[in-house]
Amino acid sequence: MIDLPLSIAKRVHAEGVLAFPNECCGALLGSVDAVGTQELRHVVDILALPNTREAEEQYHRFVITPEDYLRAEQFARTEGLDLVGFYHSHPNAPARPSDYDREHAWPNLSYVIVATLLRDGKAAAGDVTSWELSLDRSRFDAEEQVAL
Repeated sequence: MIDLPLSIAKRVHAEGVLAFPNECCGALLGSVDAVGTQELRHVVDILALPNTREAEEQYHRFVITPEDYLRAEQFARTEGLDLVGFYHSHPNAPARPSDYDREHAWPNLSYVIVATLLRDGKAAAGDVTSWELSLDRSRFDAEEQVAL
């Protein structure tokens, strides 16, 4: 489960629009609480990260380097937060994870995807969804978004 406040979703939207027609990417920062047998990830901040995929591939792929992953973890720690997941955009595509996304994801994190598209000749944000990778890495499950 994820607690993704509207203010944070709007910031992810803005990152997606800014990067269009390429994919944006970044880290979700917050905390994790146990709710019964599930985890609830509270997102309180984001950290934009560079898409280091080759320039000609950035329109449909992103890469976060190990160094940027480490930088995100260190930044979270200095803010008293945890790295609870990642976000990225899907330009001109639905906000659903691809096989590529699944192959590069880890269980126990949230993956927020924002669809970006052209609307009246300008980049605009579409749907925002959140996903969690199954423990056996075979599929993404839609993550329940909790409004607190």
